[in-house]
Order: sequence, then structure tokens, then C-alpha cells
Amino acid sequence: MGILIGEEAPDFTAEACTASGQVVDSFNLHQNIDQRYGVLFFYPMDFTFVCPSEILALSNRAAVLNELNCSVVGISIDSKWTHNAWRNTDVDRGGIGDINFPLVSDLDRSISASYGVLAGAGSSYYPKGVSVRATFLTDQNRIVRHMVVNDEPLGRDMDELLRMIQALQFFEGHGQVCPAGWQSGDAGMTTTPSGVAQYLQASSKLL
Repeated sequence: MGILIGEEAPDFTAEACTASGQVVDSFNLHQNIDQRYGVLFFYPMDFTFVCPSEILALSNRAAVLNELNCSVVGISIDSKWTHNAWRNTDVDRGGIGDINFPLVSDLDRSISASYGVLAGAGSSYYPKGVSVRATFLTDQNRIVRHMVVNDEPLGRDMDELLRMIQALQFFEGHGQVCPAGWQSGDAGMTTTPSGVAQYLQASSKLL
């Protein structure tokens, strides 16, 4: 798996099921996240187990994500029709219902391959050939600033994702870095020897 931090998120145009439930043949990533922060949310397959809990947790945070000027795009190896069927399945029957972000079809695995998140042979718990649980956060210039990858049984924390978006925006707005455990509203750290000393003097016992 390559490291995309500091690189432009690879663009793609693919079939998708949109946030409004439309099935489309031409969904373009860069057009969709243009001048907004972006979350690319890869997951293994529709109609599985950990995946719906993650997708619903992300969809349930739509209001906060919108306040943060952030667009979300889900991606798996399923077809646009499977995405549509999963959306049209009630949550209490294992579906995801009317989630509020698009699901992209990566049937030929080219998108997952371009991001380095296609499961291969090895000792992971993934079946070969699916997208792994990977999240990429891009800034307003479509540059990847954060990425996280989990093995198949391990669901992702959506509040941690929100914290990463807030931390990125804090850094961009204030020029201060975000130390361990930083939360929205906390002070940042100035990247000078005196700035480090000042921060640790005030906060080291809270870390």
C-alpha cells in the first residue's frame, strides 16, 4: 500500500448511487468535492456486517460534516445496482436506508488499486479482491492530509474522523499544530522550542 499523504487524491469517474438515490453512470470525484474538504470512505462490500454500522454512523453525522464544509464519498467493489438495493433495504433488515452521501461502484477495482487499498494475498482477514476499510481526508485543494486503514473486523470511529477534520482546519486557520488528544476548542502548539515548552508546561499532565 502506498502513502498518499501530501499527494492529490487520484481522480476517477465511475458509476454510482447518489445521495438522492439516483443511479448514475458518470460520477466524478473532483467535481463532487470541488473546493470542499473530502472524505473518501472505502469499505469491503454491501450487505455485510461492520460496513453498515460505519456507513450509518457517518451518515448520522451529516449535519456536522456539512458545517465543516466536507463532502463524503463511499466506495466499494459492488455494482451501482447493489448499492441501490442496499439503500432501499430498511435498517432493521440489514440495509442502510436513505443515507446522505453517494456510493461509488468500483467493479473493476481500478479506484481501489489507485489508492492502494485493494486486499491481496497475505495474512489480513479480508477476502482477496475487496476494498479494505480505508479513509482518506483531503483538503480544499484535494490534497490527502490524513489516512487510516483497518483490518476487516475493526470498525472505524467517526468522531475521530470529525476530530481530524477539525484539527486540519484549526492548523490551516491558526498555523499551530494539534498535539496528542487535541479537541476542538483546545489550544494548539506553536512549532518553536519555546512553543513546545510552553504547551507541555501547561498540558503534559493532561496528555
